[in-house]
Amino acid sequence: MFEIEDWEESQMNKYLRKFLFVLTLLLACFSCSKNPEEIGEYAPKDAYLKGSKHPYYGSENAWDQRFFSPERTKRLYKRRGQRAMLDIVKGKPEKAAKYCEKLLAADPGDLEAMFNLVVAQTQIQEIDSAFETMKQAVAAGLPFSRFLAGPRDLLKPLTENEKFKKYAAEHSIQLLHGPMLGCLTDHSAKFWVRTLDEVSVQVIVSTSNKLTRPIKSNVHSTNSTRDYTTTVAVNGLKPNTEYYYDVLLDGKTSLKPKYPSFRTYPSKGSKAHFKVGFGGGAGYVPEHERMWDVIKSHEVSAFLFLGDNVYLDLPQKPNAFHYYTYYRRQSRPEFRRLVASTSIYAIWDDHDAGMDDIWMGPYRDKPVWKLPLFYQFEENWNNPPHGNPDWPGGWFSFSIADVDFFMLECRLYRTNPYDKNPSMLGPVQKAWLLNQVKQSKATFKVLISSVPWAFSTKGLAHDTWNGFHEERKEIFDFLTDNKIDGVILLSADRHRSDAWRIERPNDYPLYEFESSRLTNQHKHELMPGALFGYNQKQSFGLLIFDTTKPDPTVTYQIISIDNEMIHSLTIKKSEISQ
Repeated sequence: MFEIEDWEESQMNKYLRKFLFVLTLLLACFSCSKNPEEIGEYAPKDAYLKGSKHPYYGSENAWDQRFFSPERTKRLYKRRGQRAMLDIVKGKPEKAAKYCEKLLAADPGDLEAMFNLVVAQTQIQEIDSAFETMKQAVAAGLPFSRFLAGPRDLLKPLTENEKFKKYAAEHSIQLLHGPMLGCLTDHSAKFWVRTLDEVSVQVIVSTSNKLTRPIKSNVHSTNSTRDYTTTVAVNGLKPNTEYYYDVLLDGKTSLKPKYPSFRTYPSKGSKAHFKVGFGGGAGYVPEHERMWDVIKSHEVSAFLFLGDNVYLDLPQKPNAFHYYTYYRRQSRPEFRRLVASTSIYAIWDDHDAGMDDIWMGPYRDKPVWKLPLFYQFEENWNNPPHGNPDWPGGWFSFSIADVDFFMLECRLYRTNPYDKNPSMLGPVQKAWLLNQVKQSKATFKVLISSVPWAFSTKGLAHDTWNGFHEERKEIFDFLTDNKIDGVILLSADRHRSDAWRIERPNDYPLYEFESSRLTNQHKHELMPGALFGYNQKQSFGLLIFDTTKPDPTVTYQIISIDNEMIHSLTIKKSEISQ
């Protein structure tokens, strides 16, 4: 007999079957398109060459502009100003102005919102309003040099206004960005600057803080074709000596009375005790810009920027958006204090090179925005000679005492990790690296990648060396075959600081030190398998080399933005020798 309970159960099964059928259809539909959060091959149509099913350039994540969405900009400060600037570049200044006004209603002290409102008002041709907003921003603490630096094309209607010219004359600023110290050796140094006009540049250096009996550089000129930048070199310096300097622009002092100072490196090949800082993940967050003063307080001989230094994520030929993103960092007084007295070395990673998790392909001249973006990166830093005359790129090496550093370019010639025989470095750079490491007689050799070497740092993603097993093995086997000892690894990319130990059969383990949350708000989870990790606050990596000991050591420390020493690990040379 059919009971009421049987009927209810039958009806429930009927509805359940319908639900499962609809769910199956929905899942089938969704399977036709990739979830933006899934990893795989994503690229525009022009990345698919004829006859290839794999894009020669692309990303492991969705190829879109999600980083400037309302959700992202609400959560991440570094994206807010970019969202406004992107609207302005797209010809929507009214939309940008309303957005900036909304931000200022919530936070009247938001200096970036003020800056972008000035740009938007200028583009709307509300020049009087732009001028008044500019004065409010300067009074609130935004450096006036921001409006001189630009983007110049967008601010031209304002800067050519007579009221603005009169205001600018009262401030009399020629040096906009820098000086940035770089390419330091035991006998020389280079200095990078950006100026308002095309002017002559000369640097004078002295062991006296009054700059008596100075050593002088040759005279160079800033050039509008290089965004009003130049670098000048000073030679004939003494090893391990403190020097003070001034930058003369058209023969006039630009740094008096507070002359910056720096110390040359110990003699090349000598035993020494020194410190080097490193890190990546430096999205622009005003409250975290104090990190640069924390790093400066440690008196490091060099600081290594390992990628995601400013965050662009706009793979196009450089435009006002890209310039704006660099300028806001370069104008910060904390950043300027650090780079004026500490030798800076920089490589880029995906977010500066074009797009999250990007590979840019094996070609020199395509995609069309590839080299222009690299050249813009190049003109904003003060690196040693790099790349190859026929293959431009950001790889280079430098030395401090008896430690050699090898900075790698991990994006420009990276090939699709989902295709056959992928390469992160490309053949030219890889040959350079292996040859340089083999020739090195240094006590420690530091191999520096913008992405982690250890396979477990990012789950199943192919974006790290996890997508390039064979090439990593080739490099590691080369170290073993040529009995190269004293190698340590550095990396960035993940928004935390880690230490890893990579075991190798029949050879010493390779220790990897990773740090990439200099100023970022966003953090990545800690991963099992690391010796230790830290992600609670912003942090940087500190390396302390002491090759004066009978058994030389390198110590890795994680230092938080509040100047706390979180973790420490010391490795003896004997532990990483065959």
